[in-house]
Amino acid sequence: MDTQTRHALKGDKFVQATQSSMDWISGHRSGVMRWAITVAVAVIVGIGLAVFIGVRSSAANAALGEALDVYSASLLPPGAPAEAGVYATAAERSKAANQKFAAVADEYGWLPEGTKAHYFAGVTYEDLGQNGQAETELKKAADAWDRNTGNLAKLALAGLYHQTNRDAQAIELYNAIIAKPSVTVSAAVAQLDLADLYAAAGKRDQARLVWAKVRDSDKEGAAGSIAAQKLSGQ
Repeated sequence: MDTQTRHALKGDKFVQATQSSMDWISGHRSGVMRWAITVAVAVIVGIGLAVFIGVRSSAANAALGEALDVYSASLLPPGAPAEAGVYATAAERSKAANQKFAAVADEYGWLPEGTKAHYFAGVTYEDLGQNGQAETELKKAADAWDRNTGNLAKLALAGLYHQTNRDAQAIELYNAIIAKPSVTVSAAVAQLDLADLYAAAGKRDQARLVWAKVRDSDKEGAAGSIAAQKLSGQ
């Protein structure tokens, strides 16, 4: 078969394939149109959702930043005159910050910023001695998919459990962090808190075992140094 004949056959096959495709589209025009419209709508919805999330995330970040500014605001020196943006007591500052954190958590709870707000709302409730509300907020943050925020909340919640005589629940949380540490809370930090809990409960042998693990696993680090000091003081 010569070259010219092969080219002619290829051309015929292309024409036939194209014609078959056109015939199929023509016979299924309504289905094709529905598919095209569905795809177009999905793209538009996806773009709109991305824009919406971006706008809401930006607003949530700004609101969380304002709350954090309040929580880190200066305190008035004793006897100093009142000043805007400066709080007379730590309790007054925590109360003002708590209101802002709670508002962010309520409005943006489905965003990462909202999860952080739940954590800080819990911490500030604890500052104010409102342990029930603190526990509620910290639990919400502890269940977050973001392990960094979740572990911070677990650590705070474990401390709250220990303070309220629920050591079994505190130990469970410390062990959960140790099993799955994060950038914000290392296994060593949770182990040190766990050992302190054991020591406070009079379980010296268990405390020493945990301190020894931290000392041996973090010989050059701050946690290892703290553990070594604890052991030497026992």
